Amino acid sequence: MQKLFWFIALVLFPASIYIASSHWAPAHVISLILGLYVVVGIHDLWFSPHTLNRLYPVAAYMRYALEFIRPEIRQYFIAGDTEELPFNREERDLVYRRAQGLDDTQPFGTAHDITQAGWLGAAHSIAPTEVLEESKRVLIGGDQCTQPYNAARLNCSAMSFGALSANAIMAINKGAKLGGFYHNTGEGGFSPYHRQGGDIVWQIGTGYFGCRLPDGGFDSESFKASATLDQVKMIEIKVSQGAKPSHGGVLPAAKVSSEIAQIRLVPMGEDVISPPGHREFSTPKGLLNFVTKLRELSGGKPVGFKLCIGRKYEFLAICKAMLETGITPDFITVDGAEGGTGAAPVEFSNRLGVPCLEGTNFVHNCLVGTGLRGKIRIISSAKTATGFDIVTKLAIGADAVNAARTIMLALGCLQSQACNTNKCPTGIATQDPVRGKALDVESRHKRVASFQQRTLRSAFEIIGAMGLDDPKKMFPHLIWRRGANGINQHFDDVFPPLAANVLLSDVVPDDWARDWELASADTFAPQL
Repeated sequence: MQKLFWFIALVLFPASIYIASSHWAPAHVISLILGLYVVVGIHDLWFSPHTLNRLYPVAAYMRYALEFIRPEIRQYFIAGDTEELPFNREERDLVYRRAQGLDDTQPFGTAHDITQAGWLGAAHSIAPTEVLEESKRVLIGGDQCTQPYNAARLNCSAMSFGALSANAIMAINKGAKLGGFYHNTGEGGFSPYHRQGGDIVWQIGTGYFGCRLPDGGFDSESFKASATLDQVKMIEIKVSQGAKPSHGGVLPAAKVSSEIAQIRLVPMGEDVISPPGHREFSTPKGLLNFVTKLRELSGGKPVGFKLCIGRKYEFLAICKAMLETGITPDFITVDGAEGGTGAAPVEFSNRLGVPCLEGTNFVHNCLVGTGLRGKIRIISSAKTATGFDIVTKLAIGADAVNAARTIMLALGCLQSQACNTNKCPTGIATQDPVRGKALDVESRHKRVASFQQRTLRSAFEIIGAMGLDDPKKMFPHLIWRRGANGINQHFDDVFPPLAANVLLSDVVPDDWARDWELASADTFAPQL
């Protein structure tokens, strides 16, 4: 910003002086410009810490100015409709149109090369049908749950107050109420802004915000007080998330307002630490005992956990713990490495974790292979923008799907990727009160509901076109991926499915045998 200031001063200051003093002779104006040029040039030559300024005094500021606006120039004028990541312009425009209730059809044909390696597609049927109304939702809650919840097939994934503004949280929750889907609080706590009438999934992270003791441990009483509220429908233990798995966070003391301190039950004037791991458990059995504890404290509501798959034997260890203890979560949320977050180390986002489809399919196969699949629902998260995204996740093992960043797009997010600066241009990912208040809750919550409803409608239309009347009748063979040799590979050929209870037999498939041997119900460490 210092560089931009000098550039603006160099260009605009002389111009403003000239306009304000038009009676000056041109020689005076030229002298003023040259004088400012000399002053800045001397500063650059002798005092600037930057090499470019020392070698190219004054002129180097042009480079900084162009670099400053490069993302916007590329986004609006250079990048093609299908080029950008994480969401390209085609995907963003589709979200915007559906959120605003506009036409979402496409003329003339696809703009994609559907013969490229890695392209995903679905197998349609020559006998299409319609999805039954009663199968458009899914009941979550096993035999250890006394208050099961009937969830939509597409819901709002975890986003905390603190990461998002108060108005953004209120708009999402009102949208959830209008659209009939749930709103996950994120690990930042169950704030007053979440209490607009929409169904809530309360996420409990490693910082135990909202149910936290002064020493950072878990507080059963404060948890029970909120978890038993009627608006809270389910509890989710956050083990890890896709964008930064096994990585904690720090909320600097300067950002801990009195409001955030009250919501998160943390002291003001101190950094708030969200550690990488939980204090309440450190073993597979410990995780399941914590599930039981939260289920009892919440009055029998569905309790599950969220994770991104990393070491596969660790999840198999959890499966072994379920078999030994008889304790099962009501749901498992599988996040993918392509998932989003407000801020994460680059290496964590780029290099750690298994992608969502592979992770979801792996968890599904683990539960099938251990005979536990019928007791547990799978929720698939990470990068859901279209009806086809929903369909692929349902086909490879999910019962429901979560979306976060596209909910933000429905609110009006521009994908400016300024979430970690507190200067979000749309008032969504910010705690700046001026920016946050610019987001109109009454109009934007309708866009959230419209996006969710129209995207689900698209998913159900695709499922009907595949000849199915119920999402639970889908299976991986219906999804194909283009191979490098130009041949379509069905997803169950890429990732072969496990037969029911096969991991409990004497002959474990070779691809699974090593991880199964390494897994132990008593520890996440490998049994070498």
